[in-house]
Amino acid sequence: MGLITGGVILLATNGTNSRILVFSEDLFFIYLLPPIIFNAGFQVKKKQFFRNFMTIILFGAVGTMISFVIITLGAMGLFKKLDVGPLELGDYLAIGSIFSATDSVCTLQVLNQDETPLLYSLVFGEGVVNDATSVVLFNAIENLDIGHFDALVLLNFIGNFFYLFITSTILGVATGLLSAYIIKKLCFARHSTDREVSIMMLMAYLSYMLSMLLDLSGILTVFFCGIVMSHYTWHNVTESSRVTTKHTFATLSFIAENFLFLYVGMDALDIEKWKLASSSPKKPIALSAIILGLVMVGRAAFVFPLSFLSNLSKKEARPKISFKQQVIIWWAGLMRGAVSIALTYNKFTASGHTEVRVNAHDHQHSHCCSVQHNGFWFAD
Repeated sequence: MGLITGGVILLATNGTNSRILVFSEDLFFIYLLPPIIFNAGFQVKKKQFFRNFMTIILFGAVGTMISFVIITLGAMGLFKKLDVGPLELGDYLAIGSIFSATDSVCTLQVLNQDETPLLYSLVFGEGVVNDATSVVLFNAIENLDIGHFDALVLLNFIGNFFYLFITSTILGVATGLLSAYIIKKLCFARHSTDREVSIMMLMAYLSYMLSMLLDLSGILTVFFCGIVMSHYTWHNVTESSRVTTKHTFATLSFIAENFLFLYVGMDALDIEKWKLASSSPKKPIALSAIILGLVMVGRAAFVFPLSFLSNLSKKEARPKISFKQQVIIWWAGLMRGAVSIALTYNKFTASGHTEVRVNAHDHQHSHCCSVQHNGFWFAD
C-alpha cells in the first residue's frame, strides 16, 4: 500500500515532490506505537502467554542480547573492510540494538491463534518483549560513557537495563489495576459506556506517557497495562462497554499499523535518497547483504539453543517446540519493522528530526549518515 501510494505521488508530481509524508520518530513513538502495543496486550490469550512466559522471556530478552552481541561484533569486523566512514564504538552498539528489533507483524497475520496456540504465543510474546528490550538497550547505550569503558561501566549498563525492564513492567501493572479500581469504585465512571471506554483509553495512554516521562520503556509499560486491563478492568464494565472497547482498540491499532506502512512505503520512494545511494550502488548493497546475513546468524544463534533449553525444562505433559516450529520462529523474526526505522532515525540524523531535509543527508552534521542511511534502508 505504502509503495503504491508513494508511486502514485511520484507520478503525479513528475518525480519531484516525494516528501509529502516524512518519517518522524516523535510521531511514531507518541501516537502510532502505543495503540498497536496496547491492543497486542489487550487481545493476547493470557493463559497461553503466561504458560510459556519463561520461554518468551528467554527468546525476547536473552535472545535479543545474543543477537545484539553477534550483530555488533559482526558489524565491527565487516564494516571496516567496506570503508563506510568514521564509525565509533557507540555507533556499532547502536547498530546492534537497532537490528536486533524484530517485527513479527506479518508472521502473526499468517499464524492462527486457535490452530497453533503455542507457536502464536511464542512468536507474538517474543516480538513484544524483543521490541521493548531493543528500545531499552538502545536507551541504555545512548546513556553509556563509551570514553571510559571498563567492567564498572558494563555492570552499570546491565543494572540500568534490568532496572528499566522491571520498573516499566510494574508501572504498567499498577496503572492497569488503578483503572480497574476507578471504574469499580467511583460512581461517575460507572454504567456509562462513553466514560468507561474513555477512562480505559486515557489510563492506557497515561501509563505510556508516564513511562516516557520517567525515561522507562513505554512499550513494556503499555503492553502490561493492556494485559492487566483485559483481565481486571474489562470485567468491571458494562456489556456494551466490553464490545466497544474491544473493537475500538482493535480499530485504532489497525489504523496505526496501516498508517505506518503508508509512511514507510512512501519514504522508501524518496528520490533524493536513491540518488545518493546510486552514486555508489555497490556499497549500500554490500552493507545490506552483511546486515541481512548477521541478522540471520544472530537469530539462529539463539532460537535453536534456547528452544533446546526450553524443551529440556518442560514437563512431559507440556507440548515441546518441534524443529519445524523452531524454524518458523527463526524465520518470523527476520523482518525489521518500524521500531528499527524509528531508532535508526533517532541515532543517525543530526538532531533526531528528519522533517528538515538537510538532516537526512547531511555529511557535516551527522557523520556516517548518507551512505549508511541508504544502506539501512535497503536492509529494512
